[in-house]
Amino acid sequence: MLYAGAETPTGPSAQMEKNVVILGGSYGGISTAHYLLKHVIPVLPDKNSYRVVLVSPSSQAMCRQACPRALLSDTMFPQEKLFVGISGLFNQYPKGCFRFIHGAATEFDPVNRNISIALKDGVSTTTRVDFYALVIATGASTPSPLLGLNQDEHALRQNWATFRAALPHAKSIIISGGGPSGVETAGELGEFLNGRAGWFNPIAPGPKVQIMLVTTGSRILPLLAASAVKKAEKMLADVGVTILKNTKITVVSPLGTGTDHVADKVTLTMESGETMNADLYIPATGTMPNTGFIPKDLLTADGRVKCSRGFRVDEAGSRVYAVGDVASSIKQPAVHVILKAIPILCANMKRDLLTDAGVSAAEDQLFVEDSHANQMVPIGRSKGVGTAMGYSLPSFLVWLVKGRDYWMWTTGSIWSGKHWS
Repeated sequence: MLYAGAETPTGPSAQMEKNVVILGGSYGGISTAHYLLKHVIPVLPDKNSYRVVLVSPSSQAMCRQACPRALLSDTMFPQEKLFVGISGLFNQYPKGCFRFIHGAATEFDPVNRNISIALKDGVSTTTRVDFYALVIATGASTPSPLLGLNQDEHALRQNWATFRAALPHAKSIIISGGGPSGVETAGELGEFLNGRAGWFNPIAPGPKVQIMLVTTGSRILPLLAASAVKKAEKMLADVGVTILKNTKITVVSPLGTGTDHVADKVTLTMESGETMNADLYIPATGTMPNTGFIPKDLLTADGRVKCSRGFRVDEAGSRVYAVGDVASSIKQPAVHVILKAIPILCANMKRDLLTDAGVSAAEDQLFVEDSHANQMVPIGRSKGVGTAMGYSLPSFLVWLVKGRDYWMWTTGSIWSGKHWS
């Protein structure tokens, strides 16, 4: 369905406030807000009539990639760098040009061009915000609430606390998922609980905690070369992790273990009928786009928002965009990919806003995703495997770039907007 939507009025009423609403308070949403406030809004005719409205269910942004290590202890990272208040990041801009709404989008009405938002104010109230332009950057949720900001910072910290309380008593842990999240989580837990094998620590005969990584595939880390995968398997073995391949988990009992309850004992039933028991279970099997509030006809089969290579959601009407994990035009969502997409999205938004204001603008820009495999996977606090531009990376370089703090050395400039200066 193509939503016609209400267009902007002309004449005296055209001076009304024009909300540029951004849904999502992570890399895509915060970066878009900074870019618009720095480079787009200031060059528009009647620039004072525009206001950027950022909506997020969490009042804080966080480095989600750090979760596999951060879940172990608050001492792993400086907490003031891991979690950063969103609202204060935008005090640098002129008063009135930015508004932060602490809440979650519950309904998107493309016809009347507004968003319904459940406010996180302790009163359970709902508000409705009209938009002149809309950017959907709501990201994706992880199956395990330990590995992402699925709700808000308080829920994440509570889940970490519950898991940490159970961890000293665990003798067996199962992690499902052979991608980076599963491998990184297994590596961090293995090193934290078992240490790393070496001359004086022959871990293989009997690790303190049995940690198993279960994957449906014939190999872990499918984007990496076979040689890198072999190294990863050795690194996991050195921290007491065993890998079970070609195995699909079909039943989790009790229901909700690992997803709703992070510290319960579990019985897992495989497709073969075999069962396995563990004291703790962490599902790390990909992500689910946060698009439950969007009309189904605007979504692809996998739940992402249908958009062009210019990030326009054409079927939703004019000046509606999507970027990040929810955007169908980004095939392999990752932070470095999202950061490359932001200037293209904002250039096209600038073009549309200028055109609507009667000013001729530059041609569209199209996003072209890098086809090379670019992936770094830390395995514990000192090792890792990866590839960049198709070339394998040495373990030391993976540690230096990502493994020492899971990209936290980059987040300060992104959250503050300096990255877009």
